Amino acid sequence: MTQLLEFEKPIAEMERELDKLREKSSSQNIDLSKQISEMESKLADTRASIYQNLTPWQRVQIARHVQRPFMLDYVSLAFSDFCELHGDRHIGDDKSMPGGFAKLGDQNVMVIGHQKGRDTKENLLRNFGSAHPEGYRKAIRLMRMAEKFRVPIVCLIDTPGAFPGIGAEERNIAEAIAYNLREMMLITVPIVAVVLGEGGSGGALGIGVADRVLMMENAYYSVISPEGCAAILWKHRKHAPEAAEAMKIAAPDLKKLNLIDGVIPEPTGGAHHDHAAAALALRAAVVGQIQSLLSLTKEQLLLQRYKKFRQYGEWIGKE
Repeated sequence: MTQLLEFEKPIAEMERELDKLREKSSSQNIDLSKQISEMESKLADTRASIYQNLTPWQRVQIARHVQRPFMLDYVSLAFSDFCELHGDRHIGDDKSMPGGFAKLGDQNVMVIGHQKGRDTKENLLRNFGSAHPEGYRKAIRLMRMAEKFRVPIVCLIDTPGAFPGIGAEERNIAEAIAYNLREMMLITVPIVAVVLGEGGSGGALGIGVADRVLMMENAYYSVISPEGCAAILWKHRKHAPEAAEAMKIAAPDLKKLNLIDGVIPEPTGGAHHDHAAAALALRAAVVGQIQSLLSLTKEQLLLQRYKKFRQYGEWIGKE
Protein backbone atom coordinates (compact mmCIF):
# COMPACT_ATOMS: atom_id res chain seq x y z
CA MET A 1 0.00 0.00 0.00
CA THR A 2 1.36 3.43 -0.96
CA GLN A 3 2.16 5.69 1.98
CA LEU A 4 -0.03 8.80 1.84
CA LEU A 5 1.32 12.32 1.99
CA GLU A 6 -0.73 14.94 3.84
CA PHE A 7 -2.03 16.67 0.70
CA GLU A 8 -3.11 13.31 -0.77
CA LYS A 9 -5.55 12.51 2.05
CA PRO A 10 -8.60 14.15 0.38
CA ILE A 11 -8.02 11.93 -2.65
CA ALA A 12 -7.74 8.83 -0.47
CA GLU A 13 -10.96 9.71 1.36
CA MET A 14 -12.85 10.08 -1.91
CA GLU A 15 -11.43 6.78 -3.18
CA ARG A 16 -12.73 5.06 -0.03
CA GLU A 17 -16.19 6.59 -0.56
CA LEU A 18 -16.15 5.44 -4.17
CA ASP A 19 -15.21 1.90 -3.13
CA LYS A 20 -18.09 1.85 -0.63
CA LEU A 21 -20.56 2.92 -3.31
CA ARG A 22 -19.33 0.23 -5.69
CA GLU A 23 -19.46 -2.44 -2.97
CA LYS A 24 -22.97 -1.40 -1.95
CA SER A 25 -24.15 -1.43 -5.56
CA SER A 26 -22.68 -4.89 -6.10
CA SER A 27 -23.65 -6.58 -2.83
CA GLN A 28 -27.18 -5.17 -2.56
CA ASN A 29 -27.91 -5.16 -6.30
CA ILE A 30 -28.80 -1.44 -6.22
CA ASP A 31 -28.37 0.84 -9.21
CA LEU A 32 -25.97 3.52 -7.97
CA SER A 33 -24.44 4.23 -11.36
CA LYS A 34 -25.35 7.93 -11.23
CA GLN A 35 -23.78 8.45 -7.79
CA ILE A 36 -20.72 6.42 -8.80
CA SER A 37 -20.29 8.44 -11.98
CA GLU A 38 -20.58 11.71 -10.05
CA MET A 39 -18.05 10.55 -7.48
CA GLU A 40 -15.63 9.40 -10.20
CA SER A 41 -15.88 12.78 -11.89
CA LYS A 42 -15.35 14.61 -8.60
CA LEU A 43 -12.37 12.37 -7.79
CA ALA A 44 -10.78 13.02 -11.19
CA ASP A 45 -11.24 16.78 -10.78
CA THR A 46 -9.78 16.73 -7.27
CA ARG A 47 -6.81 14.62 -8.34
CA ALA A 48 -6.10 16.90 -11.30
CA SER A 49 -6.46 20.04 -9.15
CA ILE A 50 -4.01 18.77 -6.53
CA TYR A 51 -1.34 17.25 -8.76
CA GLN A 52 -1.37 20.03 -11.37
CA ASN A 53 -0.87 22.70 -8.72
CA LEU A 54 1.77 21.18 -6.46
CA THR A 55 3.78 23.62 -4.38
CA PRO A 56 7.60 23.31 -4.29
CA TRP A 57 7.35 21.91 -0.74
CA GLN A 58 4.87 19.26 -1.83
CA ARG A 59 7.29 18.27 -4.62
CA VAL A 60 10.03 17.96 -2.01
CA GLN A 61 7.81 15.60 -0.03
CA ILE A 62 7.20 13.49 -3.14
CA ALA A 63 10.93 13.50 -3.95
CA ARG A 64 11.64 12.03 -0.50
CA HIS A 65 8.84 9.44 -0.58
CA VAL A 66 10.21 6.12 0.71
CA GLN A 67 8.36 4.18 -2.00
CA ARG A 68 9.72 6.31 -4.81
CA PRO A 69 11.90 4.33 -7.28
CA PHE A 70 15.59 4.60 -6.42
CA MET A 71 18.65 4.37 -8.64
CA LEU A 72 18.83 0.57 -8.78
CA ASP A 73 15.07 0.38 -9.42
CA TYR A 74 15.56 2.49 -12.54
CA VAL A 75 18.58 0.38 -13.52
CA SER A 76 16.52 -2.81 -13.35
CA LEU A 77 13.49 -1.31 -15.15
CA ALA A 78 15.03 1.02 -17.75
CA PHE A 79 18.42 -0.62 -18.40
CA SER A 80 19.51 -4.18 -19.13
CA ASP A 81 22.63 -6.33 -18.68
CA PHE A 82 23.86 -4.30 -15.71
CA CYS A 83 27.32 -5.41 -14.56
CA GLU A 84 28.24 -3.66 -11.32
CA LEU A 85 31.85 -2.64 -10.77
CA HIS A 86 33.30 -2.04 -7.32
CA GLY A 87 35.95 -0.08 -5.49
CA ASP A 88 37.85 3.17 -5.84
CA ARG A 89 41.29 1.45 -5.89
CA HIS A 90 42.32 3.51 -2.85
CA ILE A 91 40.14 2.85 0.21
CA GLY A 92 37.24 0.55 -0.61
CA ASP A 93 33.80 0.23 -2.14
CA ASP A 94 31.02 2.68 -1.31
CA LYS A 95 27.64 0.93 -1.43
CA SER A 96 25.83 4.28 -1.63
CA MET A 97 27.31 4.90 -5.11
CA PRO A 98 26.74 1.81 -7.32
CA GLY A 99 27.93 1.86 -10.90
CA GLY A 100 28.77 -0.33 -13.83
CA PHE A 101 28.27 -1.12 -17.49
CA ALA A 102 24.74 -1.59 -18.81
CA LYS A 103 22.67 -1.32 -21.97
CA LEU A 104 20.11 1.41 -22.54
CA GLY A 105 18.09 0.19 -25.48
CA ASP A 106 20.77 -0.76 -28.03
CA GLN A 107 23.36 1.60 -26.55
CA ASN A 108 26.12 0.48 -24.20
CA VAL A 109 26.49 2.94 -21.31
CA MET A 110 28.19 3.38 -17.96
CA VAL A 111 25.54 4.07 -15.33
CA ILE A 112 26.49 5.55 -11.95
CA GLY A 113 24.31 6.94 -9.18
CA HIS A 114 23.27 7.37 -5.57
CA GLN A 115 21.31 4.55 -3.95
CA LYS A 116 19.09 5.01 -0.90
CA GLY A 117 17.48 2.34 1.28
CA ARG A 118 13.86 1.66 2.21
CA ASP A 119 14.42 0.14 5.66
CA THR A 120 16.96 0.52 8.45
CA LYS A 121 19.17 -2.33 7.29
CA GLU A 122 19.35 -1.11 3.70
CA ASN A 123 19.79 2.51 4.74
CA LEU A 124 22.77 1.55 6.87
CA LEU A 125 24.24 -0.37 3.93
CA ARG A 126 23.64 2.55 1.53
CA ASN A 127 24.42 5.25 4.12
CA PHE A 128 21.04 6.89 3.44
CA GLY A 129 22.18 7.76 -0.08
CA SER A 130 25.01 10.00 1.17
CA ALA A 131 28.25 8.96 -0.50
CA HIS A 132 31.69 8.87 1.10
CA PRO A 133 34.85 10.14 -0.65
CA GLU A 134 35.49 6.66 -2.04
CA GLY A 135 32.07 6.78 -3.72
CA TYR A 136 33.04 9.85 -5.71
CA ARG A 137 36.49 8.42 -6.45
CA LYS A 138 34.86 5.22 -7.68
CA ALA A 139 32.51 7.29 -9.84
CA ILE A 140 35.31 9.15 -11.61
CA ARG A 141 37.26 5.90 -12.03
CA LEU A 142 34.28 4.38 -13.82
CA MET A 143 33.83 7.50 -15.94
CA ARG A 144 37.43 7.28 -17.07
CA MET A 145 36.86 3.63 -17.92
CA ALA A 146 33.80 4.59 -19.94
CA GLU A 147 35.88 7.18 -21.77
CA LYS A 148 38.51 4.57 -22.59
CA PHE A 149 35.89 2.36 -24.22
CA ARG A 150 34.03 5.31 -25.83
CA VAL A 151 30.83 4.61 -23.89
CA PRO A 152 28.36 7.37 -22.88
CA ILE A 153 27.85 7.98 -19.16
CA VAL A 154 24.50 8.20 -17.35
CA CYS A 155 24.51 9.64 -13.82
CA LEU A 156 21.42 9.11 -11.65
CA ILE A 157 21.38 11.64 -8.80
CA ASP A 158 19.38 11.05 -5.61
CA THR A 159 21.05 12.24 -2.43
CA PRO A 160 20.37 14.63 0.46
CA GLY A 161 24.08 15.49 0.22
CA ALA A 162 27.54 13.97 0.56
CA PHE A 163 28.25 12.29 3.92
CA PRO A 164 29.45 14.95 6.43
CA GLY A 165 30.95 12.59 9.02
CA ILE A 166 34.42 12.79 10.57
CA GLY A 167 35.67 9.81 8.56
CA ALA A 168 34.57 11.42 5.30
CA GLU A 169 36.34 14.64 6.26
CA GLU A 170 39.49 12.70 7.18
CA ARG A 171 39.47 11.05 3.75
CA ASN A 172 38.90 14.44 2.10
CA ILE A 173 35.32 14.49 0.85
CA ALA A 174 35.61 18.09 -0.40
CA GLU A 175 38.68 17.27 -2.49
CA ALA A 176 37.01 14.17 -3.94
CA ILE A 177 34.00 16.19 -5.10
CA ALA A 178 36.11 19.10 -6.38
CA TYR A 179 38.29 16.65 -8.33
CA ASN A 180 35.17 15.20 -9.97
CA LEU A 181 33.92 18.66 -10.96
CA ARG A 182 37.18 19.35 -12.76
CA GLU A 183 37.61 15.94 -14.33
CA MET A 184 34.00 15.62 -15.55
CA MET A 185 34.52 18.83 -17.52
CA LEU A 186 37.27 17.03 -19.45
CA ILE A 187 35.59 13.67 -20.12
CA THR A 188 35.39 13.22 -23.91
CA VAL A 189 32.27 11.04 -24.07
CA PRO A 190 28.66 12.22 -23.63
CA ILE A 191 27.40 12.58 -20.06
CA VAL A 192 23.69 12.74 -19.19
CA ALA A 193 22.66 13.33 -15.57
CA VAL A 194 19.15 12.85 -14.18
CA VAL A 195 18.01 14.05 -10.75
CA LEU A 196 15.68 11.26 -9.64
CA GLY A 197 14.53 12.63 -6.28
CA GLU A 198 16.77 14.69 -4.04
CA GLY A 199 19.59 16.69 -5.58
CA GLY A 200 21.38 17.93 -2.52
CA SER A 201 24.30 20.35 -2.71
CA GLY A 202 27.83 19.21 -3.64
CA GLY A 203 26.82 15.61 -3.08
CA ALA A 204 24.63 15.88 -6.18
CA LEU A 205 26.99 18.06 -8.16
CA GLY A 206 29.83 15.56 -7.63
CA ILE A 207 28.32 13.44 -10.42
CA GLY A 208 26.26 16.23 -11.99
CA VAL A 209 28.66 17.97 -14.38
CA ALA A 210 27.01 16.73 -17.55
CA ASP A 211 26.26 17.71 -21.13
CA ARG A 212 22.56 17.36 -20.38
CA VAL A 213 21.04 17.70 -16.90
CA LEU A 214 17.46 16.41 -16.63
CA MET A 215 15.11 16.19 -13.67
CA MET A 216 12.19 13.99 -12.86
CA GLU A 217 9.05 16.12 -12.60
CA ASN A 218 8.85 15.94 -8.80
CA ALA A 219 12.56 16.03 -7.99
CA TYR A 220 14.38 19.00 -6.48
CA TYR A 221 17.92 20.31 -6.97
CA SER A 222 19.37 22.71 -4.42
CA VAL A 223 22.49 24.00 -2.71
CA ILE A 224 20.83 23.41 0.68
CA SER A 225 17.72 21.64 1.94
CA PRO A 226 14.59 23.75 2.57
CA GLU A 227 14.89 22.90 6.29
CA GLY A 228 18.51 24.06 6.34
CA CYS A 229 17.64 27.30 4.58
CA ALA A 230 14.73 27.91 6.96
CA ALA A 231 16.96 27.32 9.98
CA ILE A 232 19.40 29.95 8.71
CA LEU A 233 17.00 32.62 7.46
CA TRP A 234 13.96 32.15 9.71
CA LYS A 235 15.72 30.46 12.65
CA HIS A 236 13.23 27.57 12.55
CA ARG A 237 12.66 24.52 10.33
CA LYS A 238 8.88 25.09 10.34
CA HIS A 239 9.45 27.67 7.59
CA ALA A 240 10.73 24.99 5.19
CA PRO A 241 7.70 25.37 2.84
CA GLU A 242 8.42 29.10 2.49
CA ALA A 243 12.10 28.36 1.90
CA ALA A 244 11.28 25.81 -0.81
CA GLU A 245 9.13 28.40 -2.58
CA ALA A 246 11.75 31.16 -2.35
CA MET A 247 14.68 28.96 -3.42
CA LYS A 248 13.12 27.88 -6.76
CA ILE A 249 14.35 24.31 -6.33
CA ALA A 250 11.61 22.43 -8.19
CA ALA A 251 12.11 21.14 -11.72
CA PRO A 252 9.66 23.55 -13.45
CA ASP A 253 11.36 26.57 -11.86
CA LEU A 254 14.87 25.36 -12.68
CA LYS A 255 13.87 24.77 -16.31
CA LYS A 256 12.56 28.34 -16.55
CA LEU A 257 15.89 29.58 -15.14
CA ASN A 258 17.75 27.49 -17.76
CA LEU A 259 19.64 25.61 -15.04
CA ILE A 260 18.49 22.23 -16.33
CA ASP A 261 17.87 20.98 -19.86
CA GLY A 262 14.61 19.12 -19.46
CA VAL A 263 11.89 17.80 -17.16
CA ILE A 264 10.89 14.13 -17.36
CA PRO A 265 7.14 13.69 -16.73
CA GLU A 266 6.07 11.34 -13.95
CA PRO A 267 2.89 9.26 -13.60
CA THR A 268 -0.02 11.11 -11.97
CA GLY A 269 0.75 11.57 -8.29
CA GLY A 270 4.45 10.86 -8.61
CA ALA A 271 6.84 8.10 -9.66
CA HIS A 272 6.09 6.08 -6.51
CA HIS A 273 2.63 5.31 -7.92
CA ASP A 274 4.02 3.57 -11.04
CA HIS A 275 7.71 2.62 -11.13
CA ALA A 276 7.52 1.06 -14.59
CA ALA A 277 5.96 4.13 -16.23
CA ALA A 278 8.52 6.42 -14.61
CA ALA A 279 11.36 4.18 -15.82
CA LEU A 280 10.01 4.17 -19.39
CA ALA A 281 9.84 7.97 -19.37
CA LEU A 282 13.41 8.20 -18.08
CA ARG A 283 14.71 5.75 -20.68
CA ALA A 284 13.06 7.63 -23.55
CA ALA A 285 14.44 10.97 -22.36
CA VAL A 286 17.99 9.74 -21.79
CA VAL A 287 18.16 7.77 -25.06
CA GLY A 288 17.09 10.88 -26.96
CA GLN A 289 19.75 13.02 -25.31
CA ILE A 290 22.52 10.47 -25.88
CA GLN A 291 21.64 10.13 -29.55
CA SER A 292 21.88 13.88 -30.08
CA LEU A 293 25.20 14.10 -28.20
CA LEU A 294 26.79 11.23 -30.15
CA SER A 295 26.58 13.35 -33.29
CA LEU A 296 29.09 15.84 -31.82
CA THR A 297 32.86 15.65 -32.16
CA LYS A 298 35.01 15.55 -29.00
CA GLU A 299 35.90 19.20 -29.47
CA GLN A 300 32.27 20.25 -29.93
CA LEU A 301 31.21 18.21 -26.91
CA LEU A 302 33.78 19.79 -24.58
CA LEU A 303 33.15 23.32 -25.85
CA GLN A 304 29.38 22.95 -25.50
CA ARG A 305 29.76 21.57 -21.95
CA TYR A 306 32.09 24.43 -21.00
CA LYS A 307 29.69 27.07 -22.33
CA LYS A 308 26.75 25.39 -20.60
CA PHE A 309 28.24 25.78 -17.13
CA ARG A 310 29.84 29.17 -17.80
CA GLN A 311 26.41 30.70 -18.41
CA TYR A 312 25.01 29.58 -15.03
CA GLY A 313 24.26 32.66 -12.98
CA GLU A 314 25.13 35.02 -15.82
CA TRP A 315 23.31 38.36 -15.56
CA ILE A 316 21.71 39.34 -18.85
CA GLY A 317 19.35 42.09 -17.66
CA LYS A 318 19.73 45.84 -17.93
CA GLU A 319 21.98 47.63 -15.45
